[in-house]
Amino acid sequence: MDNLRYIGLDVHRDTISAAVLNREGQLIMQSVVPTRAPAILDLLDGIRGTLHVTFEEGIHSAWLYDLLQRRVARVLVCDPRKTSLLKSGNKGDLIDARKLAELLRNDALSPVYHGELSSLEVQRRTRSYTMLTEDTTRIMSRVKAVFRGQAVPYHGKSIYRPDRRESYLAQLPTEGLRQRVELLYQELDAVHRLRLRAKREMLAECRKHPAMKWLQSVPFLGKVRTAVLIGRVQTPHRFRTKRQFWSYCGLALETHDSAQYHVLHGQVERKPRFVQVRGLNWNHNHDLKDVFKSAATMAAVREGVFRDYYCGLLAKGIRPEMARLTLARKIAAITLKIWKEGGTFNAEQVKPQAA
Repeated sequence: MDNLRYIGLDVHRDTISAAVLNREGQLIMQSVVPTRAPAILDLLDGIRGTLHVTFEEGIHSAWLYDLLQRRVARVLVCDPRKTSLLKSGNKGDLIDARKLAELLRNDALSPVYHGELSSLEVQRRTRSYTMLTEDTTRIMSRVKAVFRGQAVPYHGKSIYRPDRRESYLAQLPTEGLRQRVELLYQELDAVHRLRLRAKREMLAECRKHPAMKWLQSVPFLGKVRTAVLIGRVQTPHRFRTKRQFWSYCGLALETHDSAQYHVLHGQVERKPRFVQVRGLNWNHNHDLKDVFKSAATMAAVREGVFRDYYCGLLAKGIRPEMARLTLARKIAAITLKIWKEGGTFNAEQVKPQAA
């Protein structure tokens, strides 16, 4: 296919810089167009051949992917944290676009998943809910910080209860602090109402998907956790193995090893030492990690088949924190299996050789 064209797009708020390479890597075109759909489509219409396009994950990536996916042969949204070539040498919009095109030609980019239009609405509503949940947590932390800074004692979530607020406000020494907390209380109430609305709409959208019923059959995966799963993962077939899913959920171990072999008696042999474990992988989806960690934490203390599995790990001498991690990985593996195959949860799936 001599008419292959590799297009790198360096996307910004106002403009997009484009570089086009042929199959041999020769630059055949450079251009700068406004970040507008008609201008981008006009640019692509003027390029003959089979078009492969790439750009970095960012605020415009979802919109640009939806715009281009049906108009070119291939769209690859790449992970900007793994494009180290862009950080070396000269930097500029057209230079970066050409580097992206070259990396695409060499198949040296790490893709970020985009697609599965059937779950797009769930994804958007899930993002609204998780965003408002984060805002709620942030406001609550600010309220706590004010009382903690003035050494005002409180217990649990009592400082947020409407019937207890006045008594806590009276313990603040100045009018300025009381006004700040009153404004935070008003903000908390407003965001809380929006969060409940977003939650209702997210769950209503999720009920349209058959996976909702399958996933809810897994113990400790309730409606909200299941909705977040569907919204963030979209389709389980993105992951060929459970280890890939663990990595996406932040449950995979990162290992480091170097100089693994040496020459002994004229023969190359592997050194008899253990691989160094450096903790869990840092590049992951934080919402999914929260889903499985919180599910494992609840499963470890409540009666059921997962608690029996957890107690069996403790009996083997595994530390509690590592046992909870193993339990979270087990729940994630079972979830992926059920989602791919359909059906409901079976206690036999918790056995060590299953899932």
